[in-house]
Amino acid sequence: MTTGPLDLESIIDSLQLTRFQIVIVALCMMVAMVDGFDTQAIALAAPEIAASWGVTPSSLGLVFGAGLLGSLLGAMLFGSAGDRFGRKPALLAAVLLFAAISLLTPLTSTAFALMLVRLITGLGLGGALPCLISITSEYAPKRLRATLVSVMFCGFPLGAVAGGLAAAHMIPAWGWPSLFYAGAAIPLLLLPLLAAVVPESARFLALRGKTATVHRLLERMRSPERWDGKLNRAPADARSPVSRLLSGDRRDGTLLLWATLFLSLLLTYFLINWIPILARQSGIGIRAAVLAVSALNLGAVAGCLLIGRLVDRFGPTRPIAAGFGCGALSITLIGVWGSTDAALLGLAFLSGVFSIGAQMCTVTLCASFYETELRATGVGWALGIGRIGAVVGPVLGGLLLASGVPVEGLFLMVGLMSVIAGSAMLALRGAAQRRA
Repeated sequence: MTTGPLDLESIIDSLQLTRFQIVIVALCMMVAMVDGFDTQAIALAAPEIAASWGVTPSSLGLVFGAGLLGSLLGAMLFGSAGDRFGRKPALLAAVLLFAAISLLTPLTSTAFALMLVRLITGLGLGGALPCLISITSEYAPKRLRATLVSVMFCGFPLGAVAGGLAAAHMIPAWGWPSLFYAGAAIPLLLLPLLAAVVPESARFLALRGKTATVHRLLERMRSPERWDGKLNRAPADARSPVSRLLSGDRRDGTLLLWATLFLSLLLTYFLINWIPILARQSGIGIRAAVLAVSALNLGAVAGCLLIGRLVDRFGPTRPIAAGFGCGALSITLIGVWGSTDAALLGLAFLSGVFSIGAQMCTVTLCASFYETELRATGVGWALGIGRIGAVVGPVLGGLLLASGVPVEGLFLMVGLMSVIAGSAMLALRGAAQRRA
C-alpha cells in the first residue's frame, strides 16, 4: 500500500488499463491505418493513372520515390516538432496536411504535378507516425507498452490490406480518383475526434509544468495514487535534440536502431515491390502475386502482436533478434521454393510474421529507448533513416536483377540483411545495459 505521493512514471506504470487508454490506442491505430491505406493506394492506382494519361508505368517511378522522400523528411521534421510543441498539435497538423493534399491528387494531370503532391502528402503521412508512437507509448503502462504500441502500429499493414481490397472494388466502379477522395475524407472525419478525445502526452505536460492538467488526466485513468509533481528526467541539456541522440550513452544505441530500421525497411519494401514481379516471371498468376503481398502484410500484423507480447515478457532485444533470424530463413526460401502459389503464399506470410513483425517491434523499442523530452525526435529520426532503406530496397532489387543476379541469390542477399538486423538488435542489448 502506497503511503505517499509517487512520481508520474511510477503512477502510469502501475495503472490498470482503462477505457480512456484503449480509446487513445484505437484512435492512433485508425490514423496508422489511413497511412497504410494511402501507401497501398498509390501503388495500385499507378497502372490506371498511367493508362489514363497515356504514359508508361515506369515514368511514375519518381512519384513513388517522392512519396517515400516526403515520409522520410516528415518523420524527422514532425518528430522534432512533437518534442518542441507537443505530440498532439504535431499530430493534428500532420493529419490535416496529408488529408488536404490528398484531395489534390485526382486534380493532377502530369507526372511532375503528381510527384509534388505525393512529396507533400508524404510529409504528413511520415510526420504522423512518430507522434502516434509517442502518444501511445506514453499512455501505456510499462508492462504492456510493447504490446499496445504494436497493436497501434498494426494499423499500418491493416490499412495496406484494406487499400488493396478497396482498390479492387472502387477503381473498376468509380475510377482511380475515388481511392484518394476516400483517403482524404477518412482523416478529415477523424480530425475533430482526434482533437476532442486524444489528449496531449501526460509526460510532455509534466515537463511543461502543466500540473493541474496532469492531475485531471490521471483521474481519467482512475489513478488511486497522488502525483508528487515530479517526472524522472535527465539533467537539462542546451544542445539540439538531434545532436543529443548521438551523444553520450545514447550514441551506440541510436546508431544500432538506425542500422536495424534501415536494413529492415529495405527488405520490407524490396519484398512488397518485387514479390509480384518475380512471381509473374515464375509463371504464377497475378491473383496469387497480389495475394502474396496481402499475406506479407497479414503476417506482419500477426508477427508484430506475437513478438510484441514476447517483448513485454522477456525484454526487447532477444525476441526481436530471433524474429529477424527466423525471417531470414523464410525470405531465402522464397527464392528457392516460391515458384508455386501455395509455397509463395506460405513463405510470404512467414516472412511477414518474423522479419516485418520484428521491424515493427523495433519501432516500438525506439519509443522506450529515449526519454520523454527526446522521444518523438528519436522515433522520428529512426523512422526517417529507415525510410532511406525503403527507397534503396526497390532500386537495389532492380539493379541486381539487371546485373544478372539470379532470383535465388537475390532473396539470399535480402535474407542476410535480416540476419544483420538481428545481430544489431543483439548488440543493442549491451548498449541499453550501459545506459541503465
